[in-house]
Amino acid sequence: MACVGLVSACNTITGGPLVRPGEPTGVLEISNGSRHTLTAVLISDCSAMSYGLNRLPSGVTIPPGRSYRFTVSAGCWDVDAGLAYGTTLHEARFRTQVRQGRLTRHIIRG
Repeated sequence: MACVGLVSACNTITGGPLVRPGEPTGVLEISNGSRHTLTAVLISDCSAMSYGLNRLPSGVTIPPGRSYRFTVSAGCWDVDAGLAYGTTLHEARFRTQVRQGRLTRHIIRG
């Protein structure tokens, strides 16, 4: 892997781990309130320089009216959720604070 030995640089590209060792966690729920199926949810630590990678497991989408929960370290997270098909892109970008032991829910509309 190109990132071996360059952990901090890789975290900037990937968005960093969702759960950092030894830190308390909370839950981030992305709920699809749109009429489009969400195909990607990018989540990164607020200090990262990019939104990182798609955090949905391979083959998983979030259809309209459904949601997906991510366990993350408590703290600040940047999220970019949406879908791309053809030349059309639908997305929602936001910054959120996840509290220890709590559920933080965001509804994607559009």
